[in-house]
Amino acid sequence: MVSNILFILLLFVGSVLLQVLQKPIFLLWYAELAAEAEASELWGVIAHGISLDATMAGYICAIPILLTLLCLWLPSVWWQRLQRFWCYAAAVIVAVTFSVNLGLYEYWAFPLDGSIFQYLATPKEAMASVTVGMFIVQSLVAVVYCAVLILFYRAVLKIFKIDVVATWGKKLLYSLVLLLIAGVDFLAIRGGVTTAVANVSKVYFSDKIILNHAAVNPTFSLISSISDGEVLDRYDYYPEEQCEKQLATIMECEGEPSAERVLSSERPNIVLILAESFGRSTTDEVVGGVAVAPNLHRLKGEGLWFENMIASSFRTDRGVLATLSGFCAQPTMSIMKDPQKASHLPSIASSLRNVGYSTSYVHGGDLNFTNMSGYLYATGFDKLVAYKDLQFDAPTSKWGYADDVLADYFVEHVDNLGGQGAPYFTVWQTLSSHEPFDVPTSVFEDKMLNSMHFADSCIAKVVERLRQSEQWENTLVIIIADHAYLYPYGVSASAVERHRIPMLWLGGAVREAKQIDNYCSQSDLAATLLGQLGIAHDDFALSRDIFAVNSKQFGYYTFNNGFGVVDTTGSTIYDCTTESVILGECESREQIGKTMLQSTYKIIKQL
Repeated sequence: MVSNILFILLLFVGSVLLQVLQKPIFLLWYAELAAEAEASELWGVIAHGISLDATMAGYICAIPILLTLLCLWLPSVWWQRLQRFWCYAAAVIVAVTFSVNLGLYEYWAFPLDGSIFQYLATPKEAMASVTVGMFIVQSLVAVVYCAVLILFYRAVLKIFKIDVVATWGKKLLYSLVLLLIAGVDFLAIRGGVTTAVANVSKVYFSDKIILNHAAVNPTFSLISSISDGEVLDRYDYYPEEQCEKQLATIMECEGEPSAERVLSSERPNIVLILAESFGRSTTDEVVGGVAVAPNLHRLKGEGLWFENMIASSFRTDRGVLATLSGFCAQPTMSIMKDPQKASHLPSIASSLRNVGYSTSYVHGGDLNFTNMSGYLYATGFDKLVAYKDLQFDAPTSKWGYADDVLADYFVEHVDNLGGQGAPYFTVWQTLSSHEPFDVPTSVFEDKMLNSMHFADSCIAKVVERLRQSEQWENTLVIIIADHAYLYPYGVSASAVERHRIPMLWLGGAVREAKQIDNYCSQSDLAATLLGQLGIAHDDFALSRDIFAVNSKQFGYYTFNNGFGVVDTTGSTIYDCTTESVILGECESREQIGKTMLQSTYKIIKQL
């Protein structure tokens, strides 16, 4: 039995190393694309990519671990045969996916994913695009790599024995050892013990997208994209032409750039603070005469306060994407988890970088979560700073460093940006107001409200320190939530109050303080900001300029398989599962929601 445990260990280590071998081959294959990378970055491909290689090795070893355990209690020659079949099948799958990825990347420019099956559904047309030379070369790559894998697995399989363990004590001992190995294997499959599970974005580390793609394990990319699949035509309410006309009417407005100029500078420095879970139902709360977010209420009198801002969704990944890319959230999926599609979205960062802005994103937690780092790198951010890049002498919560620690760092980060000469766009995503709401202060008995109060003080600290800098007169600070929180407790996830969030524009670049009463969506920030800067935003198809003449006033959001629309006349909440209105029968609002939802998925299909 000791030899069988050795077999599993060697199987795992060997599987990892043989998949690591894919990285240098890929880089050599596409040497021209990676020519500008430094040696340290090339090594970074292996260093970062090995985590997904370990995940795939975990999948490969899962069945052998189970068969070894069965062999211990039910000795049979079948277990040995099944071990061989599984290992050889794994070799074929890994080799074929690697070879196909190597060949298709030239045309797709993203790692292999489930979209390949859309082409295989019509094999004649698919093969029509494959040249004979390409087919021969890729077949040779697959055969040679598969042969290497099989030779290794064949050698390791010789170690596996059908041992008959005589005593119950030894059987139990070896069973416990195997269960321990199974636990470690599960961690490898999961991607570690952190909150971020294994995902393609986990290996992204560079602003050179070719290096990120080289680090991706193509077999994992294919499997994960299939498991995360979504039916994209489930919300087809109208004929395509009718839906397009309705969307054009909804998005129609006049004035380029924005008719109302609220900024005094065309190229201000822009600091965007994404406040975790800062819903209006919490930030407006007062308990025992003490305000939960006193600083936010104080500051809103100093800038542009958007009274009727509606969050796009209920999750951070969807809220971040709505804010930065002006793209509406989806009810049952997150496009951020599909890096191939998310990378083709427009973004504020990309638009600003094109006119000379430096771009950066700061977060005290793990930006690998939900493929976020991959999305950020692909959509225009030059520099990402996250938990793994920071080494503070301070305690951390489940999610990372508390907001007070990051507040100090972020101010220094902004100061450094100011000394570079070029305008900058930088984002700070807070995290202390995320469950489990562990913060170093205690003002309220309710942990959630207490964390909101703490985060409010940290955001105010950043604003006040920026106010003291020389950059303030040409700086725009935007405070907006990523989403709201389910408060008051018991409020429906579909309710409008569940999705109201604050948005505040501050800084010397703001002409005058006033309240904006227009009903608007989180996804409208992109077109509104770019409109103020005189930058084209036609590619933000679902984002409206709030200040443009005749801009339609409504807030649109989605929840789990449903949507809501709110405007000056009321609100309509629609359940897509039952295809019925939950609250607020109104034909015009229902049409807006259905048009927005159908258009969102149409765009996703086209990405």
